[in-house]
Amino acid sequence: MRRKQIILIVASTAIFFEALDIAILNLAIPSMQQQFRLDAETIQWVQTVYVLFYGGFLVIGGKLCDTLGRKNIFMAGAGLFLFTSLGAGLSGNFLLLTAFRALQGLAAAMVMPSALSIITNTFTDPAERNRSISIFSSFAAIGSGCGLALGGIVATYMGWQWIFFINVPVITVALILAYRFIDKDVVNKHQQFPDIVSSMLLTISIVLISYVVHHLPDFSKNHKQLLLCMAVIAAALFLFLRRERSRKQPLIDFTIFKGTGTLTGNVITILLGAFFLSYLFLLTLVLQHNMHFTAARAGLLLFPFSLCSFLVSRYMVPALFKRMTVLQTGILGMCLMFTGALLLMAALLFDHNLVLILLSIACVTGSGMSVCYPSLTALAIRDIPDAQQGVAAGICTTSYFIGAGLGLSLLALGMQLLTASTDTIDHIPVLLLGCFALPGVIWLLLVRKKIPGNA
Repeated sequence: MRRKQIILIVASTAIFFEALDIAILNLAIPSMQQQFRLDAETIQWVQTVYVLFYGGFLVIGGKLCDTLGRKNIFMAGAGLFLFTSLGAGLSGNFLLLTAFRALQGLAAAMVMPSALSIITNTFTDPAERNRSISIFSSFAAIGSGCGLALGGIVATYMGWQWIFFINVPVITVALILAYRFIDKDVVNKHQQFPDIVSSMLLTISIVLISYVVHHLPDFSKNHKQLLLCMAVIAAALFLFLRRERSRKQPLIDFTIFKGTGTLTGNVITILLGAFFLSYLFLLTLVLQHNMHFTAARAGLLLFPFSLCSFLVSRYMVPALFKRMTVLQTGILGMCLMFTGALLLMAALLFDHNLVLILLSIACVTGSGMSVCYPSLTALAIRDIPDAQQGVAAGICTTSYFIGAGLGLSLLALGMQLLTASTDTIDHIPVLLLGCFALPGVIWLLLVRKKIPGNA
């Protein structure tokens, strides 16, 4: 029993640091921006490349666990995450920092599915497994809460570099414990090796699409470079689709999207990813640039709402699932997100009213995200056969992170085209933020009658 508890702690460390790494960076972004002397549209790439590489390689990370072994992939991914954390903290220029962040996303895509696989294979009793997965998932809320508070405090008193350095000692201990206590892999030599080429083609396409979107305002100056990127995107997507059609075990089985529920769950998850990370990015700039909060004060302001998110996930969401359908719960969650955007816009229009900002945070990070994500995931996998539910869940998570990366790029594009100043945030970027949430609400309302049993 003691060995199982250690394995659970080690595996939960993975989702803790994944959530921590995304959250902790938000409040350190203004410090990085000041040091590297970058505008708000450029600095967002330090977050964008991470989530794009994470989302782009998540499916392949899960399939590598089956072919090379879950322990081997966990050890390799955690080791890469440790190395890239150290490299990111030591980066002396923005380009190097961005490169290490991209590799961190790749590492997270290896660690996350292997960690979950380790838990499901260690805890075989159904009740014990459900309890372990619940603990594993709760570490995400704890990681987000700690990240939002620690990011500001660490950046203020120690420097933004330490948001990466703090990963090193904890991951080192996790690696030692994983090597010692996790069972050795029994690898199926007959398992077909996953299509890494297809994964690379997909990720390259997504990253280049974000790059082109981000630089569209300067098309006249950089038209040759952007046209070349578009040609590469077209070629990469053509090769990706061709390979997927010709392989017996494709990277993504597109037939699972035939169901309205599955298609809806994944599309709305893309919009959710675009909304949530863009919201955190804008909220950070509003608090620190517009309202002149220190990073530490902003972090302490956000921390209680992350704890609220944990409580909502733990107690309110299970109650909602008992009283409402999955689709109704998803509609409620997206309405909370859209309401949060409206409240943030109202706060900016009414001279940065703190009460309205707090209500906005309560709607989005305090409750909306905790309601949206599990309901949309459940909707995405509801009509999928048991044998394909793992892949379907991985695709849904991939959709979230791809949406997050593309959403940040679209937000940056809108800020370049529609706002006069990048030093402060006005209501225009928040209006763009609402454009990610409102289509989700409308789509969910329109498909209610098309989904059998109303989900």
